[in-house]
Amino acid sequence: MDALLLSRVQFALTTVYHFLFVPVTLGLSIFVALLETGSLVTKTYAMRDRLRKLAKFFGGLFLINFAMGVVTGIVQEFHFGMNWSEYSRFMGDIFGAPLALEALTAFFLESTFLGLWMFGWDRLSPKLHCLTIWIVALGSNLSAFWILTANSFMQHPVGYAISNGRAEMTDFLALVTNPYVHGEFGHVLLAGVSTAGFLVLAISAWKLLYDRESRAAFELSLKAAVVYTLVGLMGTMGVGHFHTQYLAEANPMKLSAMEALWETENPAPFTVMAVINEDEHKNDMAIEIPALFSFMLYNKPEGEVKGMNDLHQELVAKYGQGDYYPDVTGLFFSFRIMIGVGGLMAAITALLGLLAWRRKLLDFPIVLKLVQVLFFLPFIANSVGWYIAEAGRQPWIVVGLQKTADAVSPNLTAGEVGLTIAGFTAVYLVLIAVAVGIGFRHIYNTKIAED
Repeated sequence: MDALLLSRVQFALTTVYHFLFVPVTLGLSIFVALLETGSLVTKTYAMRDRLRKLAKFFGGLFLINFAMGVVTGIVQEFHFGMNWSEYSRFMGDIFGAPLALEALTAFFLESTFLGLWMFGWDRLSPKLHCLTIWIVALGSNLSAFWILTANSFMQHPVGYAISNGRAEMTDFLALVTNPYVHGEFGHVLLAGVSTAGFLVLAISAWKLLYDRESRAAFELSLKAAVVYTLVGLMGTMGVGHFHTQYLAEANPMKLSAMEALWETENPAPFTVMAVINEDEHKNDMAIEIPALFSFMLYNKPEGEVKGMNDLHQELVAKYGQGDYYPDVTGLFFSFRIMIGVGGLMAAITALLGLLAWRRKLLDFPIVLKLVQVLFFLPFIANSVGWYIAEAGRQPWIVVGLQKTADAVSPNLTAGEVGLTIAGFTAVYLVLIAVAVGIGFRHIYNTKIAED
């Protein structure tokens, strides 16, 4: 393997690892803030005390996750200088602005007020203390917004001019109002809500089964998490649907690759499953639902959808000879994994909600055990979703402006990259073992008994 491929593998590994923690940070910060807000507005002492203790409990898990997100995120920035210096040279004027704003307006905000929240339980008034966690939630999600602003430019460049061989910003407002940001940020935020909610469900289910002292509290957290998770899942699906419709305009090649649509069709079918032949640019076998893909894009059972072969010819005419097909097989199956996992999460969450509403949670311990075993589902959905976002624009690192092959650092050797991959992997394995160990210890040892 050459330095380019290894650099892509390295960045993919560190990105996916970092993205295990990001959605939990986004969603759990809001959930903890809602718990503490509930403790302020409820008029019953027992409920107020229960919600306050739950906020402390899940806040402890948030702190562990936040620390891991910070450590793994910092590493990624070094990649731009070490592995992708040509990208940094070309994109530094644009990419640097949102990254700087992320540090100044988001990271410092969330880290400062997280400290106040941690140590302010008995020092700040209840209302002021609650405000600190809401500011942490705002900072966490503002951080995601700035990162996705930078990423959205790579997917759909706006507000720039090419000067001296570099992309230079000409319109900051266009950068932050890029239509691509709306779909990406909404999808990531609501995926974070879904991830955190499902994680709370799994933890609450374990406590219900094995911690008799804390059952009242964690029955409450499970009921709250059912609502929270379903809101997140329905929102994620809704925003994802509208963003997919927008892809028909912003990146039709990615869209058609997700559906393995090689030829232009009107109406276009939705392919349930296919045997994809990327060498010959066709499907050897496909199970299709007629007109459904057109309906998904145009809200009616007709409408032309361009196939990858026609789109490829257009790209060759515009940019010159080259291979502009992305990883069709990877995108096709990743999209179906993401949708399938989301549907399974929704079914499990709805079943838990039904049992909770009928007060029969403990009558069906198999369901409580099932959600514990499947706690990893949202992490799978997040990982394949991020793969779709990043792999779908290949061979471009910045669509239409710079190819990935042109962005790698010159004079970088495969041996150097391979050595750092081994080093990062070893360190990350140790970090995740420590984090998971601390998290399990926190869950196991913390009791929320009634006063």
